[in-house]
Amino acid sequence: MNTLLTTAASLPIHDDRWHGGPGPWFILFPIFWFIVIAAFITMARFGGMRRWRRFQAAEGSRAGEAKLAERFAAGEIDEQEYEARRAVLRRGQQS
Repeated sequence: MNTLLTTAASLPIHDDRWHGGPGPWFILFPIFWFIVIAAFITMARFGGMRRWRRFQAAEGSRAGEAKLAERFAAGEIDEQEYEARRAVLRRGQQS
């Protein structure tokens, strides 16, 4: 019993490692994570918009080619005009 009381009396009452709080650097962690999350959202948004525009441009070009093929099949335009217009549509799709 005597040893137990001596051991308990020698233990510190408080730990000095956290004296004064976490310090001014504590605010840097939330700011860092806010920047990381905002950067991720921004990259996803602009990357998605770029892909969406490219997809919409290709979709419009395919619809144009389908209409052009219908006109060629119906005999409204000849083969030379069909090839020339299709080349213009495909050139617009690549840029």
